[in-house]
Amino acid sequence: MEVILLDKIGKLGGLGDKVTVKPGYGRNYLMPYGLAVPASKENVEAFEAQRAELEAQAADRKAQAEARAAQLAEIELSLVAKSGDEGKLFGSIGPRDLAEAMAQAGIDVAKSEVRMPEGPIRQTGEYDIALQLHAEVEASVRVVVVAE
Repeated sequence: MEVILLDKIGKLGGLGDKVTVKPGYGRNYLMPYGLAVPASKENVEAFEAQRAELEAQAADRKAQAEARAAQLAEIELSLVAKSGDEGKLFGSIGPRDLAEAMAQAGIDVAKSEVRMPEGPIRQTGEYDIALQLHAEVEASVRVVVVAE
């Protein structure tokens, strides 16, 4: 299935690229979320007419993400969790817990923006948590987990 991308998508392409994807990926993810349109003749002409407007919107979203990243660079978040004698947590701290803690601190971060490739936090200590705010913008937040 050939589609025209309406936004930059990691490991796939940028705005306006014509790419071939599997039909399920195009129908079930790219098109419903407004990230792509089928590469028909009418859609190609409509895209070329709106290209400048779409590029301006993409630049605006990236600028907003960069501003949020600059704001997040100064943040150090402290979480209190129940733990055993050796610092092992009773339970764990995952992306949802971190997003909720940041929301309580007045920081607007979605759960889907939190990246934890090593899995959830299971020990007390200091951690650098990566946030993917935009396809091209990443930020890092220092999180300190202390025992209750």
